Amino acid sequence: MQTTVVITGATGGLGRLAALDLARKGAHVVAVARDPGKAERLRAEGGAGVEVLLADLGRLADVRRLAREITDRHGHVDVLVNNAGLHAFTSRTTPDGLPEMVAVNYLAPWLLTRELLPALRRAPAARVVTVASEAARRHGTLRLPEDLTETVPFTARGSSADYGRSKLLGIMFSLELARRLTGTGVTANCLNPGFNTTGLGRELRFAAPLEKLLTRLSIGDPARGAALIVALAADPAFAGRTGGYYSVPGARPIRPAPPADDPGLRARLWRETERLLDG
Repeated sequence: MQTTVVITGATGGLGRLAALDLARKGAHVVAVARDPGKAERLRAEGGAGVEVLLADLGRLADVRRLAREITDRHGHVDVLVNNAGLHAFTSRTTPDGLPEMVAVNYLAPWLLTRELLPALRRAPAARVVTVASEAARRHGTLRLPEDLTETVPFTARGSSADYGRSKLLGIMFSLELARRLTGTGVTANCLNPGFNTTGLGRELRFAAPLEKLLTRLSIGDPARGAALIVALAADPAFAGRTGGYYSVPGARPIRPAPPADDPGLRARLWRETERLLDG
């Protein structure tokens, strides 16, 4: 039976490389994209192994609609890769009134995962893979539930803490998800893909020339991070392994930054997120 893999943020960067690699390995890849033009290019490049669905992960209604569309089309989902991410350099609010980085980097994957859990449980042995970042170590101070909803202005220089906090939330989500899915046959792991030049700071004016320079210097090869995504999604060596946080180079397990290592706080974050999204 062909493996069905859902991957967000699949038209560029690590997501594109991982989606195409998984398709070459024989998976049916459901690639989630926001830009129709990029979606068509990915579909053409991936051929019959790639199906593309459009969604704006900054809109919670769109995330719910996406989940329904996936479950209507597919009897089960073997792998969900929460890859889409955003590092904004100015503070923006989504149509739902939420801070954009928190919405895209944390709330969208949380909601999509929950909505797809029935389809994941119908698979023989499913995996949830969340792309995190060691930027989480620069998260500043975590405040719950305020950090899920407060939109506070920040500058490009001050954006790092907000980005890191949104990635910290993703790690906490992944580890709590693994605990909650114990014994279900569904595993959950997250990863740090390392520094990658692909899509580097795309909101900065100098991003394109900087990316070209770093590529010429062989700095930040995105193939390493994409390979780790593919390994956690498809490598038999990770079958049954859950609750891990892995990093390049290779797939070495690493300890998450505090307070992601606090089980009580992870459980509280889950409850606060559930209250927010179901309220």
